[in-house]
Amino acid sequence: MINYEAVIGLEVHVQIKTHSKVFTRVGAGFGHEPNTLTDPVVLALPGTLPVMNKAALDAIIKAGLLLGCDIAPVCKWDRKQYFYPDSPKNYQISQYDQPICLGGSVEIELPGAARNLMGEHKKIPLTRIHLEEDVGKLNHHATDSLVDYNRAGTPLMEIVSEPAMQTAEEAFAYLTSIRNTMIYGGISDCDMEKGQLRCDANISIRPVGEKKLGTKVELKNLNSISYVRDGIAHEIKRQLAVVAAGGKLVQETRDYDGVAGTSQSLRSKEMAHDYRYFPDPDLMPVHVDEGWKAELRRACPELPFDKQRRLIADYQIPYTITSVLIPDRALSNFFEATAQLAGMGRSQAVGNWITNDLLRELGAAKLPLSASKISAANLAALIQLIDAGTLLNAAAKEVFATMFATGEAPVVIVARLGLAAAPTDTGELEAWCRESIAANAKALAEFKSGKDSAINAFKGPIMKAAKGKANPKLVDETLRRLLAEA
Repeated sequence: MINYEAVIGLEVHVQIKTHSKVFTRVGAGFGHEPNTLTDPVVLALPGTLPVMNKAALDAIIKAGLLLGCDIAPVCKWDRKQYFYPDSPKNYQISQYDQPICLGGSVEIELPGAARNLMGEHKKIPLTRIHLEEDVGKLNHHATDSLVDYNRAGTPLMEIVSEPAMQTAEEAFAYLTSIRNTMIYGGISDCDMEKGQLRCDANISIRPVGEKKLGTKVELKNLNSISYVRDGIAHEIKRQLAVVAAGGKLVQETRDYDGVAGTSQSLRSKEMAHDYRYFPDPDLMPVHVDEGWKAELRRACPELPFDKQRRLIADYQIPYTITSVLIPDRALSNFFEATAQLAGMGRSQAVGNWITNDLLRELGAAKLPLSASKISAANLAALIQLIDAGTLLNAAAKEVFATMFATGEAPVVIVARLGLAAAPTDTGELEAWCRESIAANAKALAEFKSGKDSAINAFKGPIMKAAKGKANPKLVDETLRRLLAEA
Protein backbone atom coordinates (compact mmCIF):
# COMPACT_ATOMS: atom_id res chain seq x y z
CA MET A 1 0.00 0.00 0.00
CA ILE A 2 1.37 3.41 -1.02
CA ASN A 3 1.69 6.03 1.69
CA TYR A 4 0.86 9.56 0.60
CA GLU A 5 1.82 12.96 1.95
CA ALA A 6 0.09 16.29 1.43
CA VAL A 7 1.80 19.35 -0.04
CA ILE A 8 0.21 22.71 0.74
CA GLY A 9 0.87 26.24 -0.43
CA LEU A 10 -1.15 29.30 0.57
CA GLU A 11 -1.96 32.50 -1.28
CA VAL A 12 -2.85 35.04 1.39
CA HIS A 13 -4.45 38.36 0.47
CA VAL A 14 -4.02 41.16 3.01
CA GLN A 15 -5.82 44.47 2.62
CA ILE A 16 -3.38 47.27 3.37
CA LYS A 17 -4.62 49.89 5.82
CA THR A 18 -4.45 53.22 3.97
CA HIS A 19 -6.66 56.32 3.95
CA SER A 20 -7.17 56.17 0.19
CA LYS A 21 -7.17 53.51 -2.51
CA VAL A 22 -4.13 52.28 -4.34
CA PHE A 23 -4.45 54.20 -7.63
CA THR A 24 -6.81 57.03 -6.72
CA ARG A 25 -7.48 59.47 -3.86
CA VAL A 26 -10.99 58.20 -3.05
CA GLY A 27 -11.24 56.87 0.51
CA ALA A 28 -10.81 53.22 1.50
CA GLY A 29 -12.84 51.64 4.30
CA PHE A 30 -15.45 49.16 5.44
CA GLY A 31 -19.10 49.46 6.43
CA HIS A 32 -20.08 52.37 4.18
CA GLU A 33 -23.24 52.55 2.09
CA PRO A 34 -22.78 50.50 -1.11
CA ASN A 35 -20.99 52.24 -3.97
CA THR A 36 -20.16 55.41 -2.03
CA LEU A 37 -16.36 54.87 -2.03
CA THR A 38 -16.07 55.20 -5.78
CA ASP A 39 -14.88 57.73 -8.33
CA PRO A 40 -14.22 57.74 -12.09
CA VAL A 41 -10.92 55.85 -11.64
CA VAL A 42 -12.51 53.05 -9.59
CA LEU A 43 -15.38 52.77 -12.06
CA ALA A 44 -12.98 52.82 -15.04
CA LEU A 45 -14.73 55.64 -16.83
CA PRO A 46 -13.16 56.66 -20.17
CA GLY A 47 -10.17 58.97 -19.94
CA THR A 48 -9.25 58.18 -16.31
CA LEU A 49 -5.66 57.38 -15.33
CA PRO A 50 -4.26 55.68 -12.23
CA VAL A 51 -1.87 57.46 -9.84
CA MET A 52 0.24 55.40 -7.42
CA ASN A 53 -0.44 55.65 -3.66
CA LYS A 54 2.99 55.78 -1.93
CA ALA A 55 1.52 54.72 1.44
CA ALA A 56 0.57 51.37 -0.10
CA LEU A 57 4.10 50.90 -1.40
CA ASP A 58 5.53 51.82 2.01
CA ALA A 59 3.33 49.18 3.64
CA ILE A 60 4.28 46.33 1.31
CA ILE A 61 7.99 47.13 1.53
CA LYS A 62 7.66 47.18 5.32
CA ALA A 63 5.89 43.81 5.20
CA GLY A 64 8.69 42.45 3.04
CA LEU A 65 11.32 43.67 5.49
CA LEU A 66 9.46 42.09 8.42
CA LEU A 67 9.34 38.75 6.59
CA GLY A 68 12.96 38.84 5.43
CA CYS A 69 12.23 39.35 1.73
CA ASP A 70 14.58 40.79 -0.85
CA ILE A 71 13.14 44.13 -1.93
CA ALA A 72 13.40 44.52 -5.69
CA PRO A 73 15.28 47.64 -6.83
CA VAL A 74 12.71 47.97 -9.64
CA CYS A 75 9.17 46.63 -9.87
CA LYS A 76 6.53 47.17 -12.51
CA TRP A 77 2.76 46.94 -12.91
CA ASP A 78 0.84 44.52 -15.10
CA ARG A 79 -2.71 44.08 -16.26
CA LYS A 80 -4.31 40.77 -15.38
CA GLN A 81 -7.18 40.25 -17.82
CA TYR A 82 -10.40 38.63 -16.72
CA PHE A 83 -14.08 39.36 -17.17
CA TYR A 84 -16.25 39.32 -14.08
CA PRO A 85 -18.80 41.78 -12.70
CA ASP A 86 -16.71 42.68 -9.63
CA SER A 87 -13.97 44.15 -11.87
CA PRO A 88 -15.25 47.28 -13.60
CA LYS A 89 -12.18 47.60 -15.85
CA ASN A 90 -12.29 43.93 -16.91
CA TYR A 91 -8.69 43.72 -15.77
CA GLN A 92 -6.86 44.00 -12.47
CA ILE A 93 -3.70 46.05 -11.97
CA SER A 94 -1.26 43.63 -10.39
CA GLN A 95 2.39 42.51 -10.60
CA TYR A 96 3.44 39.51 -12.65
CA ASP A 97 7.13 38.93 -13.41
CA GLN A 98 8.65 41.78 -11.36
CA PRO A 99 7.03 41.79 -7.91
CA ILE A 100 8.27 44.14 -5.22
CA CYS A 101 9.23 41.42 -2.68
CA LEU A 102 10.99 38.13 -3.39
CA GLY A 103 11.81 35.24 -1.07
CA GLY A 104 11.56 35.61 2.69
CA SER A 105 9.87 33.30 5.18
CA VAL A 106 7.19 33.08 7.85
CA GLU A 107 8.10 31.66 11.26
CA ILE A 108 5.41 29.36 12.64
CA GLU A 109 4.89 27.49 15.87
CA LEU A 110 3.21 24.11 16.06
CA PRO A 111 1.50 22.97 19.27
CA GLY A 112 3.88 21.83 22.02
CA ALA A 113 3.82 18.39 23.57
CA ALA A 114 2.79 19.89 26.89
CA ARG A 115 0.74 22.96 27.77
CA ASN A 116 3.67 24.81 29.34
CA LEU A 117 6.16 24.14 26.55
CA MET A 118 6.75 26.09 23.38
CA GLY A 119 5.93 24.08 20.30
CA GLU A 120 8.24 23.27 17.41
CA HIS A 121 9.25 26.36 15.44
CA LYS A 122 10.00 26.27 11.73
CA LYS A 123 10.13 28.70 8.84
CA ILE A 124 7.89 28.41 5.80
CA PRO A 125 9.63 29.88 2.73
CA LEU A 126 7.89 32.48 0.61
CA THR A 127 7.94 32.79 -3.16
CA ARG A 128 6.95 36.44 -3.40
CA ILE A 129 4.78 39.28 -2.15
CA HIS A 130 3.20 41.58 -4.69
CA LEU A 131 0.84 44.54 -4.66
CA GLU A 132 -2.42 44.75 -6.56
CA GLU A 133 -5.84 46.35 -6.40
CA ASP A 134 -8.78 44.62 -4.77
CA VAL A 135 -12.02 44.00 -6.66
CA GLY A 136 -15.60 44.76 -5.72
CA LYS A 137 -17.94 42.45 -3.83
CA LEU A 138 -20.87 40.54 -5.29
CA ASN A 139 -23.89 40.20 -3.02
CA HIS A 140 -26.11 37.32 -4.09
CA HIS A 141 -29.84 37.36 -3.38
CA ALA A 142 -32.75 35.06 -4.21
CA THR A 143 -33.44 36.43 -7.70
CA ASP A 144 -30.50 38.71 -8.47
CA SER A 145 -26.91 39.63 -7.65
CA LEU A 146 -25.76 43.15 -6.84
CA VAL A 147 -22.23 44.49 -6.97
CA ASP A 148 -20.71 46.90 -4.44
CA TYR A 149 -17.56 48.65 -5.69
CA ASN A 150 -16.59 50.14 -2.31
CA ARG A 151 -13.82 47.55 -1.96
CA ALA A 152 -12.62 47.89 -5.56
CA GLY A 153 -9.25 49.61 -5.78
CA THR A 154 -8.29 49.02 -2.13
CA PRO A 155 -4.56 48.19 -1.91
CA LEU A 156 -4.16 44.44 -1.62
CA MET A 157 -1.00 42.51 -0.83
CA GLU A 158 -0.70 38.91 -1.98
CA ILE A 159 1.70 36.75 0.02
CA VAL A 160 2.55 33.54 -1.87
CA SER A 161 4.20 30.69 -0.02
CA GLU A 162 6.27 27.89 -1.43
CA PRO A 163 4.45 24.51 -1.39
CA ALA A 164 6.20 23.72 1.89
CA MET A 165 3.44 22.82 4.35
CA GLN A 166 2.22 19.30 4.90
CA THR A 167 -0.61 19.49 7.42
CA ALA A 168 -3.69 21.58 8.08
CA GLU A 169 -2.20 22.55 11.46
CA GLU A 170 0.88 24.01 9.77
CA ALA A 171 -1.35 26.08 7.48
CA PHE A 172 -3.33 27.30 10.50
CA ALA A 173 -0.11 28.32 12.29
CA TYR A 174 1.20 30.00 9.12
CA LEU A 175 -1.90 32.13 8.67
CA THR A 176 -1.96 33.02 12.37
CA SER A 177 1.68 34.12 12.20
CA ILE A 178 1.07 36.32 9.13
CA ARG A 179 -1.93 37.91 10.83
CA ASN A 180 0.04 38.72 13.98
CA THR A 181 2.96 40.14 11.98
CA MET A 182 0.76 42.39 9.85
CA ILE A 183 -1.06 43.72 12.92
CA TYR A 184 2.24 44.33 14.77
CA GLY A 185 3.53 46.26 11.77
CA GLY A 186 0.40 48.41 11.54
CA ILE A 187 0.02 47.20 7.95
CA SER A 188 -3.48 45.75 8.27
CA ASP A 189 -6.10 44.97 10.91
CA CYS A 190 -6.50 41.53 9.25
CA ASP A 191 -10.19 41.20 10.18
CA MET A 192 -11.42 38.24 8.12
CA GLU A 193 -15.06 39.18 8.71
CA LYS A 194 -14.36 42.47 6.92
CA GLY A 195 -12.46 40.79 4.09
CA GLN A 196 -9.13 42.27 5.22
CA LEU A 197 -7.49 38.83 5.28
CA ARG A 198 -8.41 36.19 2.73
CA CYS A 199 -6.79 32.93 1.82
CA ASP A 200 -6.75 30.43 -1.03
CA ALA A 201 -5.08 27.07 -0.46
CA ASN A 202 -3.34 24.95 -3.10
CA ILE A 203 -3.34 21.29 -2.05
CA SER A 204 -1.93 18.17 -3.64
CA ILE A 205 -0.86 14.72 -2.53
CA ARG A 206 2.04 12.55 -3.64
CA PRO A 207 3.68 9.28 -2.57
CA VAL A 208 6.03 9.73 0.37
CA GLY A 209 9.56 10.24 -1.00
CA GLU A 210 8.35 11.56 -4.36
CA LYS A 211 9.80 14.97 -5.31
CA LYS A 212 7.41 15.86 -8.11
CA LEU A 213 4.26 17.69 -7.05
CA GLY A 214 0.90 16.02 -7.53
CA THR A 215 -2.20 17.42 -9.21
CA LYS A 216 -3.04 20.73 -7.53
CA VAL A 217 -6.49 21.67 -6.30
CA GLU A 218 -7.21 25.25 -5.26
CA LEU A 219 -9.61 25.69 -2.36
CA LYS A 220 -11.50 28.99 -2.13
CA ASN A 221 -13.87 30.74 0.30
CA LEU A 222 -11.80 29.94 3.38
CA ASN A 223 -13.20 32.91 5.28
CA SER A 224 -11.88 32.18 8.76
CA ILE A 225 -8.59 30.83 10.04
CA SER A 226 -10.42 27.79 11.42
CA TYR A 227 -12.04 27.18 8.03
CA VAL A 228 -8.57 27.23 6.44
CA ARG A 229 -7.53 24.40 8.74
CA ASP A 230 -10.80 22.49 8.36
CA GLY A 231 -11.00 22.99 4.59
CA ILE A 232 -7.45 21.75 4.00
CA ALA A 233 -8.02 18.70 6.22
CA HIS A 234 -11.23 17.95 4.28
CA GLU A 235 -9.52 18.31 0.90
CA ILE A 236 -6.61 16.04 1.87
CA LYS A 237 -9.09 13.34 2.92
CA ARG A 238 -11.06 13.82 -0.33
CA GLN A 239 -7.96 13.46 -2.51
CA LEU A 240 -6.80 10.37 -0.61
CA ALA A 241 -10.25 8.84 -1.04
CA VAL A 242 -10.24 9.51 -4.80
CA VAL A 243 -6.83 7.86 -5.22
CA ALA A 244 -7.76 4.93 -2.95
CA ALA A 245 -10.84 4.28 -5.11
CA GLY A 246 -8.69 4.19 -8.26
CA GLY A 247 -9.84 7.58 -9.49
CA LYS A 248 -7.80 10.37 -11.04
CA LEU A 249 -7.42 13.84 -9.55
CA VAL A 250 -7.98 16.81 -11.83
CA GLN A 251 -6.63 20.33 -11.51
CA GLU A 252 -9.56 22.49 -10.45
CA THR A 253 -10.84 25.18 -8.13
CA ARG A 254 -13.23 24.03 -5.41
CA ASP A 255 -15.53 25.97 -3.11
CA TYR A 256 -15.43 25.01 0.58
CA ASP A 257 -18.52 25.35 2.78
CA GLY A 258 -17.20 25.75 6.31
CA VAL A 259 -20.60 25.29 7.94
CA ALA A 260 -21.42 22.04 6.16
CA GLY A 261 -17.80 20.87 5.98
CA THR A 262 -18.14 20.01 2.28
CA SER A 263 -16.68 21.25 -1.00
CA GLN A 264 -17.79 21.33 -4.61
CA SER A 265 -16.07 21.96 -7.92
CA LEU A 266 -16.28 25.51 -9.27
CA ARG A 267 -14.20 25.44 -12.44
CA SER A 268 -11.05 24.06 -13.99
CA LYS A 269 -7.99 25.91 -12.73
CA GLU A 270 -6.81 28.83 -14.85
CA MET A 271 -3.15 28.98 -15.86
CA ALA A 272 -1.10 32.19 -15.93
CA HIS A 273 -1.40 32.47 -19.73
CA ASP A 274 -5.19 32.51 -19.40
CA TYR A 275 -4.94 35.97 -17.84
CA ARG A 276 -2.95 37.43 -20.77
CA TYR A 277 -0.70 39.56 -18.56
CA PHE A 278 1.00 42.57 -20.13
CA PRO A 279 2.73 45.67 -18.64
CA ASP A 280 0.32 48.44 -17.69
CA PRO A 281 0.99 51.34 -20.08
CA ASP A 282 -0.36 53.96 -17.64
CA LEU A 283 1.98 53.26 -14.70
CA MET A 284 5.74 53.72 -14.62
CA PRO A 285 8.03 51.17 -12.94
CA VAL A 286 8.94 51.96 -9.33
CA HIS A 287 12.59 52.31 -8.21
CA VAL A 288 13.26 51.49 -4.55
CA ASP A 289 16.57 52.89 -3.29
CA GLU A 290 18.47 52.02 -0.10
CA GLY A 291 17.38 55.23 1.64
CA TRP A 292 13.71 54.34 1.21
CA LYS A 293 14.27 50.85 2.60
CA ALA A 294 16.35 52.16 5.51
CA GLU A 295 13.61 54.60 6.51
CA LEU A 296 11.01 51.83 6.58
CA ARG A 297 13.36 49.41 8.35
CA ARG A 298 13.63 51.90 11.24
CA ALA A 299 9.83 51.81 11.55
CA CYS A 300 9.68 47.99 11.76
CA PRO A 301 8.59 46.66 15.17
CA GLU A 302 9.95 43.66 17.03
CA LEU A 303 8.42 40.52 15.54
CA PRO A 304 5.91 38.58 17.67
CA PHE A 305 8.02 35.45 18.25
CA ASP A 306 11.12 37.55 18.95
CA LYS A 307 9.13 39.48 21.51
CA GLN A 308 7.84 36.28 23.10
CA ARG A 309 11.35 34.89 23.50
CA ARG A 310 12.50 38.19 25.03
CA LEU A 311 9.61 38.39 27.52
CA ILE A 312 10.34 34.86 28.73
CA ALA A 313 14.04 35.65 29.12
CA ASP A 314 13.79 39.19 30.55
CA TYR A 315 10.74 38.85 32.80
CA GLN A 316 11.00 35.16 33.73
CA ILE A 317 7.33 34.56 32.96
CA PRO A 318 6.04 31.20 31.71
CA TYR A 319 5.19 30.39 28.11
CA THR A 320 1.49 30.06 28.99
CA ILE A 321 1.34 33.76 29.89
CA THR A 322 3.31 34.95 26.85
CA SER A 323 1.15 32.86 24.51
CA VAL A 324 -1.84 34.96 25.61
CA LEU A 325 0.01 38.29 25.52
CA ILE A 326 1.86 38.03 22.23
CA PRO A 327 -1.01 37.85 19.69
CA ASP A 328 -2.11 41.31 20.90
CA ARG A 329 0.67 43.87 20.56
CA ALA A 330 -1.13 46.43 22.72
CA LEU A 331 -1.69 43.85 25.46
CA SER A 332 1.97 42.77 25.47
CA ASN A 333 3.04 46.43 25.62
CA PHE A 334 0.66 46.98 28.56
CA PHE A 335 2.26 44.03 30.33
CA GLU A 336 5.76 45.44 29.88
CA ALA A 337 4.75 48.90 31.07
CA THR A 338 3.07 47.43 34.17
CA ALA A 339 5.89 45.00 34.97
CA GLN A 340 8.48 47.78 34.82
CA LEU A 341 6.44 49.92 37.20
CA ALA A 342 5.66 47.03 39.56
CA GLY A 343 9.32 46.23 40.06
CA MET A 344 11.53 43.17 40.19
CA GLY A 345 10.01 39.84 41.11
CA ARG A 346 6.44 40.84 40.35
CA SER A 347 6.30 40.08 36.61
CA GLN A 348 4.40 36.80 36.95
CA ALA A 349 1.82 38.46 39.20
CA VAL A 350 1.43 41.19 36.55
CA GLY A 351 0.98 38.56 33.84
CA ASN A 352 -1.60 36.67 35.90
CA TRP A 353 -3.69 39.78 36.63
CA ILE A 354 -3.65 40.81 32.96
CA THR A 355 -4.30 37.42 31.33
CA ASN A 356 -6.87 36.27 33.88
CA ASP A 357 -8.62 39.20 35.56
CA LEU A 358 -8.23 42.02 33.05
CA LEU A 359 -9.09 39.94 29.99
CA ARG A 360 -12.07 38.40 31.83
CA GLU A 361 -13.47 41.84 32.68
CA LEU A 362 -12.85 43.16 29.16
CA GLY A 363 -14.55 40.11 27.65
CA ALA A 364 -17.58 40.40 29.93
CA ALA A 365 -17.91 44.10 29.12
CA LYS A 366 -17.18 43.48 25.39
CA LEU A 367 -14.55 46.20 25.45
CA PRO A 368 -11.14 46.46 23.76
CA LEU A 369 -8.03 47.10 25.86
CA SER A 370 -7.98 50.70 24.64
CA ALA A 371 -11.29 51.29 26.49
CA SER A 372 -9.99 49.91 29.81
CA LYS A 373 -9.95 52.40 32.71
CA ILE A 374 -7.15 50.51 34.47
CA SER A 375 -3.78 52.16 33.84
CA ALA A 376 -0.44 50.37 34.01
CA ALA A 377 0.53 52.53 36.99
CA ASN A 378 -2.61 51.63 38.96
CA LEU A 379 -2.33 47.91 38.25
CA ALA A 380 1.32 47.99 39.33
CA ALA A 381 0.32 49.83 42.52
CA LEU A 382 -2.33 47.19 43.29
CA ILE A 383 0.24 44.39 42.96
CA GLN A 384 2.67 46.27 45.19
CA LEU A 385 -0.02 46.61 47.87
CA ILE A 386 -0.62 42.86 47.78
CA ASP A 387 3.09 42.09 47.88
CA ALA A 388 3.57 44.39 50.87
CA GLY A 389 0.77 42.63 52.76
CA THR A 390 -1.31 45.80 52.89
CA LEU A 391 -4.03 44.13 50.84
CA LEU A 392 -5.17 40.52 51.03
CA ASN A 393 -6.01 38.59 47.87
CA ALA A 394 -9.77 38.47 48.49
CA ALA A 395 -9.91 42.21 49.06
CA ALA A 396 -7.64 42.79 46.04
CA LYS A 397 -10.25 41.21 43.77
CA GLU A 398 -12.82 43.70 45.02
CA VAL A 399 -10.41 46.59 44.55
CA PHE A 400 -9.61 45.43 40.99
CA ALA A 401 -13.30 45.28 40.04
CA THR A 402 -13.76 48.83 41.34
CA MET A 403 -10.66 50.00 39.46
CA PHE A 404 -12.06 48.51 36.25
CA ALA A 405 -15.39 50.29 36.76
CA THR A 406 -14.08 53.68 37.90
CA GLY A 407 -10.40 54.00 36.94
CA GLU A 408 -9.56 55.08 40.50
CA ALA A 409 -6.15 54.43 42.08
CA PRO A 410 -6.11 51.36 44.36
CA VAL A 411 -5.01 53.34 47.45
CA VAL A 412 -8.07 55.56 47.08
CA ILE A 413 -10.41 52.55 46.84
CA VAL A 414 -8.74 50.74 49.75
CA ALA A 415 -9.07 53.81 51.98
CA ARG A 416 -12.68 54.49 51.01
CA LEU A 417 -13.86 50.91 51.48
CA GLY A 418 -11.67 50.12 54.51
CA LEU A 419 -10.11 47.09 52.86
CA ALA A 420 -6.55 47.38 54.15
CA ALA A 421 -5.20 44.43 56.12
CA ALA A 422 -5.28 45.27 59.83
CA PRO A 423 -1.94 45.99 61.50
CA THR A 424 -1.05 42.86 63.44
CA ASP A 425 0.26 42.96 66.99
CA THR A 426 3.38 40.79 66.82
CA GLY A 427 2.82 39.35 70.29
CA GLU A 428 -0.76 38.40 69.45
CA LEU A 429 0.28 36.96 66.09
CA GLU A 430 3.02 34.86 67.74
CA ALA A 431 0.46 33.47 70.21
CA TRP A 432 -1.88 32.46 67.37
CA CYS A 433 1.01 30.79 65.55
CA ARG A 434 2.07 28.79 68.65
CA GLU A 435 -1.54 27.65 69.19
CA SER A 436 -1.84 26.51 65.56
CA ILE A 437 1.45 24.58 65.71
CA ALA A 438 0.49 22.90 68.99
CA ALA A 439 -2.87 21.85 67.54
CA ASN A 440 -1.48 20.18 64.40
CA ALA A 441 1.19 17.62 65.21
CA LYS A 442 0.80 15.86 61.84
CA ALA A 443 1.55 19.02 59.84
CA LEU A 444 4.48 19.75 62.17
CA ALA A 445 5.98 16.32 61.51
CA GLU A 446 5.50 16.69 57.74
CA PHE A 447 7.12 20.12 57.73
CA LYS A 448 10.06 18.85 59.79
CA SER A 449 10.51 15.98 57.33
CA GLY A 450 10.99 18.45 54.48
CA LYS A 451 7.45 18.95 53.11
CA ASP A 452 7.42 22.74 52.82
CA SER A 453 3.78 22.92 51.70
CA ALA A 454 2.73 21.54 55.11
CA ILE A 455 3.12 25.08 56.45
CA ASN A 456 -0.20 25.99 54.82
CA ALA A 457 -2.06 23.76 57.30
CA PHE A 458 -1.15 26.18 60.09
CA LYS A 459 -2.21 29.33 58.26
CA GLY A 460 -5.96 28.69 58.14
CA PRO A 461 -6.52 28.77 61.92
CA ILE A 462 -4.24 31.83 62.23
CA MET A 463 -6.16 33.81 59.58
CA LYS A 464 -9.43 32.75 61.21
CA ALA A 465 -8.22 34.06 64.57
CA ALA A 466 -7.14 37.31 62.86
CA LYS A 467 -10.57 37.54 61.14
CA GLY A 468 -8.84 37.34 57.74
CA LYS A 469 -6.88 40.55 58.12
CA ALA A 470 -3.44 39.39 59.23
CA ASN A 471 -0.50 40.26 57.00
CA PRO A 472 0.18 37.02 55.05
CA LYS A 473 3.86 37.82 54.67
CA LEU A 474 4.27 38.39 58.40
CA VAL A 475 2.29 35.22 59.18
CA ASP A 476 4.61 33.19 56.96
CA GLU A 477 7.77 34.71 58.47
CA THR A 478 6.56 34.17 62.05
CA LEU A 479 5.49 30.60 61.39
CA ARG A 480 8.82 29.66 59.83
CA ARG A 481 10.74 31.11 62.75
CA LEU A 482 8.64 29.25 65.33
CA LEU A 483 8.66 26.00 63.33
CA ALA A 484 12.46 26.12 63.19
CA GLU A 485 12.47 26.32 67.00
CA ALA A 486 9.85 23.59 67.51
